[in-house]
Amino acid sequence: MADYPVAKASDIAEGTTLRVVVDGIEVLLCRCEGQIFAIEDVCTHDGAPLDQGELEGCRIVCPRHGANFDVRTGEALTLPAVMPVASFKVRIEGDDVFVDT
Repeated sequence: MADYPVAKASDIAEGTTLRVVVDGIEVLLCRCEGQIFAIEDVCTHDGAPLDQGELEGCRIVCPRHGANFDVRTGEALTLPAVMPVASFKVRIEGDDVFVDT
């Protein structure tokens, strides 16, 4: 777990994302359903950066081939992706966001 805050919760509005690097891992913070979730910022189909895609509800859509992932679990929801993206535990203290990588 990063023992330092990686972002401010107030900087991530509902329905938006924020890319951060935690312990050398590119992580995408996503706010949906009033919570912040963290997934690895890479499509398991072809390695595209998911932060370039659109967050639709709690799904992130890969900008290259349209694969959808559930940001709450990392689950691959549509082809061409079949493997989930890594998901990470998020802890909020005050306005500080911590991610367990």
